[in-house]
Amino acid sequence: MDEIVTVGAFQEQLLNLSKPLAALDLPLLDAHGATLASDLLVDEKPVIRSGQLIDSTQIALAASLGLDRLPCRPHPRVVIISAGDDLVEPGSKLADADDEFESNSWFLTTFAREVGAHAFRVHTIPETAEQLKLVIEDQLVRADLIVISGESKDESFDLITSVISTLGEIQIVTPKLAESSKHSFGLIGPDKTPVVVLPGDPISNFLSAELFIRPMITKMLTGVSTDKPNKKVKLTESVTSPSGVASYIRGELNADGQVSPLANQESLMTLSKANCLITLGENVEKLNSGDSVNILKLNQDRR
Repeated sequence: MDEIVTVGAFQEQLLNLSKPLAALDLPLLDAHGATLASDLLVDEKPVIRSGQLIDSTQIALAASLGLDRLPCRPHPRVVIISAGDDLVEPGSKLADADDEFESNSWFLTTFAREVGAHAFRVHTIPETAEQLKLVIEDQLVRADLIVISGESKDESFDLITSVISTLGEIQIVTPKLAESSKHSFGLIGPDKTPVVVLPGDPISNFLSAELFIRPMITKMLTGVSTDKPNKKVKLTESVTSPSGVASYIRGELNADGQVSPLANQESLMTLSKANCLITLGENVEKLNSGDSVNILKLNQDRR
């Protein structure tokens, strides 16, 4: 039977799979964009702290100190796969009404890159268990994390989960999360590579990327298992949430520091319009205009 878990509990389960990458002594130009693996000290005081993203100013500082290399955690290698016999590559034609253009892998690949990973999108869409298994086994050699999604109606979830179950130990969970459904995860292959299967619905996929995949990549890259905390602001209008589940409502934070929920939450347009998620916990069913609410900022570097 599938396990039903809170959002926080599922985040913890995934973070337990996500290990900080081993530090490498990188040449300065290669260190750019990576994260420092140990404090850089001058006169016994840290001038660049462990886990900090290395930008051009830190490269210049290291060079001015006579250093040509820095100990860094490299960018995690994340492989993105979508599978399902009704998925069609953009640019091709839909054969019938059941077909749908595949969009999740395009989102997940660019999302992972924005978080700081080297992300690789698999350019074929496996339709059968045999094809999918071959694709996954072929990708294991270059992956620190594999993320897989399927069709929007989640019809391919069982196919994907059955295949990865032949490659390692897999668990299936349903997080207490509105607009979401089943996920599966585990360690596969000879190197025990983490794998996560996300819902195929684009909105569910987006929420899972923000809540579950981002922290995994961040921990691999920085060694830190927590993201920046939510910010508390005031609502401009009331919001509701189904009983017993957490809701992350797409919202717009305005210049006055107040947040408004976007209309038509079922529309995919809210994914590109939102600059934050309004968060309501499992025990919160309604908040009114003027109430304080936690938000999770989007579309910016939060490391």
